[in-house]
Amino acid sequence: MNTFFSIVVPVYNRPEEIRELLESLQKQDFSEDFEVVIVEDGSTESSEAIVQGFQQNLHISYYYKANSGPGDSRNFGMQKAKGNYFVILDSDCILPKQYLSEVQKELQTKFVHCFGGPDAADASFTTVQKAINYVMTSFLTTGGIRGGKKSVGKFQPRSFNMGISKEAFEKAGGFGQIHPGEDPDLTFRIWKSGFETRLFPKAFVYHKRRIDWNKFYIQVNKFGMVRPILNQWHPGTARPTYWFPTLFILGLVGALILAAFGMFLPFLLYVLYFIVLFLDALFKERSVVIACLAIYAALTQFIGYGIGFFKSTMLLNFSRKKPEELFPKLFFKK
Repeated sequence: MNTFFSIVVPVYNRPEEIRELLESLQKQDFSEDFEVVIVEDGSTESSEAIVQGFQQNLHISYYYKANSGPGDSRNFGMQKAKGNYFVILDSDCILPKQYLSEVQKELQTKFVHCFGGPDAADASFTTVQKAINYVMTSFLTTGGIRGGKKSVGKFQPRSFNMGISKEAFEKAGGFGQIHPGEDPDLTFRIWKSGFETRLFPKAFVYHKRRIDWNKFYIQVNKFGMVRPILNQWHPGTARPTYWFPTLFILGLVGALILAAFGMFLPFLLYVLYFIVLFLDALFKERSVVIACLAIYAALTQFIGYGIGFFKSTMLLNFSRKKPEELFPKLFFKK
């Protein structure tokens, strides 16, 4: 298959991030032509002037639409795109210069209708960004489901770094209105449509995640609430491992209670886990500060996700309401 890439990027009130992303696209070592489609999702801080500044060096188009969420904006961009293979990126990503070349190499070696790539932390990121990036990508905290080489089972691409053929997009129906969770929802429908997905380990991006600790908690809490909804929509995709953060936190509370009564073994097992986590983060990040923050980030992740998952599971099982009624903030309206 001869591929012509359309880079589709939704943006909401982040003009400076778009500048950084476009600068990295401008530096690609890719020898073939490609297009960039920027979709402004009802922003009050326009990116149009910045996008226009790159029109001399990039084959780029800009669209403004009413706010309807990142999933619908990606669909809009893919409908406007001229390519036969879409590369979907978040606006807070920066690409290494070999990104498109690595994607092309993977597709030529073994074509797949949908791929996902890992994310990494650039040297310019803050210590908090690096700590959060570590826990979001580490096998010790997420099991590698976000692009680690050790990830098991069928890979579920994430929409910050994802590719999909025009054929698969049209057959699967594009992204839904749920957010977050629109990317695994699409992946499951891609599988049901008869297409495969694959991890491209060398097609990584630098994913900034411009969030503070409070925003990080809100984000992972939403991830936890979304997963039971996806399990309900796609029953064959549910996994016992999704309960891990909830059980981890319940176990930690239980271990602290037992320690208060002189039974220290369960608590010592948790201490051992956090020591391993610290040492792994220290080895990978080469920073004691980041390694310490990684422990805090991991606890934030487990608490936020675990509570969200448990709350959502209970409400979905003991309420007759639809997910859209129970969790209106997780759904965008067209």
